[in-house]
Amino acid sequence: MTLTVISYGGGVQSTAMLVLATQGKLGYDVDAALFSNVGDDSEHPATLEYVRNVSMPRAAAAGIPVHEIKKVNREGVHETLVERLTKVDGNSIPIPARMEGGAPTNRACTADWKISVVAKWLKQNGATAQDPANVCIGISTDEIQRVNPNNAPAHERIVYPLIELEYDRSACAQIIADAGWPVPPKSSCYFCPFHRPSVWSEMRRDEPELFFKSVDLERQLIEKRRKIGKEPVYLTRFGKPLDEAVDEAQDMLPLGEWDSCDSGHCMT
Repeated sequence: MTLTVISYGGGVQSTAMLVLATQGKLGYDVDAALFSNVGDDSEHPATLEYVRNVSMPRAAAAGIPVHEIKKVNREGVHETLVERLTKVDGNSIPIPARMEGGAPTNRACTADWKISVVAKWLKQNGATAQDPANVCIGISTDEIQRVNPNNAPAHERIVYPLIELEYDRSACAQIIADAGWPVPPKSSCYFCPFHRPSVWSEMRRDEPELFFKSVDLERQLIEKRRKIGKEPVYLTRFGKPLDEAVDEAQDMLPLGEWDSCDSGHCMT
């Protein structure tokens, strides 16, 4: 029997898929939803609260488990994204932090903490190249440019139920509300360099603790780069520290950069 899962990010689109699955309306018989947690110190706290207090119990009541899975190294140790970023003896910066000219650095966060973690779980639970698992990705019709079904290992078959059902993001929010679930906040790491300046500004106003945790993380990244003789990196494209940039630059990031998560495994 072919395994079918929802790649669950805790945001609007993937939650709409989960709601539809509990109602038998997704078009696929879902065995489980997989929430790849990059770290309790890295995910936005509102996303963790929603997944654990809303999605998990409500989906379980309908017979669909939401599994919280994590990146584990060969020694069996879970390393969070923040732990990797702040590692004293490590030089890699696996998030798309911005160099002084605004260009992003290499990005490995989605691949290493999301996509590969889901792929590993699927293989451990019976998915093979001969019988690949169906992986439902939460991309809606207004994000169709993100569709990339070929970017997956042989034991996965990527499917896009929301596009097949012709739902856009607003329809997804309505599906959630109509089911009596609270509509979730947009999901992402709280320090994501793909945040628009307006998001940072709102965070500074509404969630100052998270904002200044991001400021501190950025300072650590700058210091790490300084020690190895490289130019600083920032969490915005404005070439200055976050606590300065959001006050002086409120223009929007290009939409393509915001929506560039690989295969919809992140910010869904």
